[in-house]
Amino acid sequence: MKAVIQRVKNASVTVAGETIGQIENGMVVLLGVTHDDAEEDATYIVNKLTNLRIFSDEEDRMNHSLKDVQGSVLSISQFTLYADTKKGRRPSFVNAAKPEKAKQLYELFNKLLETEGIHVETGRFGAMMDVALTNDGPVTIIIDSKDK
Repeated sequence: MKAVIQRVKNASVTVAGETIGQIENGMVVLLGVTHDDAEEDATYIVNKLTNLRIFSDEEDRMNHSLKDVQGSVLSISQFTLYADTKKGRRPSFVNAAKPEKAKQLYELFNKLLETEGIHVETGRFGAMMDVALTNDGPVTIIIDSKDK
């Protein structure tokens, strides 16, 4: 499981012209699921991102976590994080999990965040989405559950 985390001042997701999720201070999380991912991968990513100290303290140093600042998450499922670009000019997505598995783990990921006390807004799984954000910093970090 891969997560691209962006620290944001605000963010929103729109589907077919309708805003379906929006947050203020927090993170946009683009989440990709691969074939051999399981519940423990989601647990690892949630633990890592909720406790990652990437928010500024009073001295403008990255010392606070998402929990510390009571930040929110805009969670977006993104199979393209598992694009394989080794051959040719068109990416292959054979490394992305099948939609049924990916949706199940994406929903579990969001529930685990809520269990940690994080307010979660989501996109719509499988839909074409427009994601707008104001990246704070910018701070963008990649977490891969295979690194555990």
